[in-house]
Amino acid sequence: MIFSTLGRYFFRRYMITAFWFMVGVSAIIFLADFSETTRRLSGLDQYSVLGALAMTALRLPSILQQTIPTLSLFIGMTVLIALNRRYELVVTRAAGISVWQFIFPIIVGSFLIGLVTLFVINPLGAWGQRESVSMETSWRQSSNRAKSSKFVPWIRQISGDEDVIIGGKSYQDKGTELLDVVVFHFDKDGSVILRQDARTAKLEHGYWLLTDVLENRPGEIPVRKPTAQVRTNLKQEYIQESLEQPESVAFLDLSRKIKVSKSYGISTKALETQFHSLLSLPILLVAMTLIAATVSLKFSRFAQSRSMILGGIVSGFVLYVVSVLVKAFGSSGAIPPLVAVWIPVIVATAVGATILLHQEDG
Repeated sequence: MIFSTLGRYFFRRYMITAFWFMVGVSAIIFLADFSETTRRLSGLDQYSVLGALAMTALRLPSILQQTIPTLSLFIGMTVLIALNRRYELVVTRAAGISVWQFIFPIIVGSFLIGLVTLFVINPLGAWGQRESVSMETSWRQSSNRAKSSKFVPWIRQISGDEDVIIGGKSYQDKGTELLDVVVFHFDKDGSVILRQDARTAKLEHGYWLLTDVLENRPGEIPVRKPTAQVRTNLKQEYIQESLEQPESVAFLDLSRKIKVSKSYGISTKALETQFHSLLSLPILLVAMTLIAATVSLKFSRFAQSRSMILGGIVSGFVLYVVSVLVKAFGSSGAIPPLVAVWIPVIVATAVGATILLHQEDG
């Protein structure tokens, strides 16, 4: 069917509609994110309109990727309702073509959008996310207004007789440089013997290099030093692997990242969940298309049934919310990542196909 004249027509209609949906949603995302970027960063010294536009453009693919499952639902409903209202589906059915034949080009179109997202939009989004974070960190650092980051852990290291805890408000260079740093030194009894507050902490080979340091010892006057060193047995690769977020890793790099993280003894649940989530995306878009078909194929002379359309929209949103929720459980390790990601997708696909079979074939 996909290679016939009618199949190519339906496929072309779907792809054109998808293109304009993408353009429209991208424009809305760009305007909204640019406004938010301007609100947050306009007070920084290095802020400029061109810089904010560039930062917004870098984040655009990552944000657009998150909307694609829901967009797939609306694209499928829009195409099928338009074909119905123009009597094209009526003529197609009268010619003896089954629903599975004329919906197949649309399913292929949604699957191809999933592949494009996987191999084009996702790598662009991962790269743009890293670059935009780097730009914002640079702007804030030049203005001495570092932003707190929930992704910076407190790192405890034991090197020889030294027991040290180090942390910061934010980081750059993939975690090898911490900003607005606090370092606590403990003795054998667990008491704090030294606190160091530093502007930055750069992880070198065998030590942390602190700059603009204020040292506080119990019962002594604070001392300020231009630099200081804190011994460590942590490797740069370990810090980079432990701090890098799954969303900033491209799909093609996730397998390698999982292997490397396992070699360092770092939990890979979040990375595995992200990998399976991206891998299942084309099937998820097919499931969204089947759900759209269940509420859009019934012919109505003047308008589609509002209740059915609303039901389709609610069903699609529920599927998306459940997928995100279960993905969070998979990332935390509460559910195996493979099960957390694939079960909702498989169930949704099976339910959509079953409803269509019931509606069309009894």
